[in-house]
Amino acid sequence: MEQSNIAFGLAANDAIGVLSPFSFSLRPKGDNDIVLKILYCGICHTDLSVIKNEWRNAKYPVVPGHEIVGVVTEVGSNVQKFKVGDNVGVGYYIGSCLSCDDCRQDSEHYCPNLVGTFNSSYPDGTKTYGGFSDKFVVNEHFALRIPHKLPLEKVGPLMCAGITVYTPLKEHGLDQPGKHLGVAGLGGLGHLAVKFGKAFGLKVTVISTSPSKEKEATERLGADSFIVSQDPEQMKAATGTMDGILDTVSANHSLMALIPLLKTRGKIITLGGMAKPAEIFLYSLMQRGKTVAGSIVGGVKGTQEMLYFAEEHNITPDVEIVGMNEANIAMERLQKSDVRYRFVIDVANTIRSG
Repeated sequence: MEQSNIAFGLAANDAIGVLSPFSFSLRPKGDNDIVLKILYCGICHTDLSVIKNEWRNAKYPVVPGHEIVGVVTEVGSNVQKFKVGDNVGVGYYIGSCLSCDDCRQDSEHYCPNLVGTFNSSYPDGTKTYGGFSDKFVVNEHFALRIPHKLPLEKVGPLMCAGITVYTPLKEHGLDQPGKHLGVAGLGGLGHLAVKFGKAFGLKVTVISTSPSKEKEATERLGADSFIVSQDPEQMKAATGTMDGILDTVSANHSLMALIPLLKTRGKIITLGGMAKPAEIFLYSLMQRGKTVAGSIVGGVKGTQEMLYFAEEHNITPDVEIVGMNEANIAMERLQKSDVRYRFVIDVANTIRSG
């Protein structure tokens, strides 16, 4: 039976970024679409940046949220992957052309016609609203099957932060046991980078500006060692020891301090997305064949693979569950980095429509 196409959620209406109640129409369900009742939605720093228009691309009103966990309530006539009652995840994007070289190579996330889960538009101009809401419509191709052993309240961040660290480990050969991985920054991305790195059998060193995080990194998360990036002696001692570094820091910082830590042909993969351009002395790369690369989320196939890998190795993010009524407080705390390590909204149990 067709359900109402009116959805209810929270939206920001201007760059102040305050979320307030908002009703909107879901796009019509197509033959290849599934409709979800949203159960949980993670909060990513991208959500905060967009609602405050930090990237100058906000299309108000903005309903944020791209770490969605839901249960299928309706399926289109051509849907084959899912049935009513299945638990499903949705990540950073919900559309691509499916015909370009990137899409054919399971890299839909690099498609020039990518459709974001929120603050974006389909080719016909239909606007996308995200997971800070009670319902969602998505083409089955872009939905992920949630493995049974993963707790639903912790899955959302895996589909953004999890795949963001998993993809570069796989694509840059940093998933081979015995290699030495540096993780710069111990936040939402960094703590999962440590967990995935250890699951791949890597030696993992956390590089941080905060000495107070050493016990957390080594004793609880399982990192093999910890370097305070502002300690010249510790940094010098680690020179030339790392096969790769995942730079998860989003605040503006210099990459020049990290480059000497790499072995010959070592790689820094940037994930944090600094707001200002990074300056690099190119000879520091040339003299030992080093690389600075970038990466963002991952393809649908890779994301599904990551979820099963997480289930096999019991990898989940550390989360703090909040209600819809606490979303603005969570955003304020996120702005201050006052979270360990991701917020997740319990949408189904706390949403109030009307």
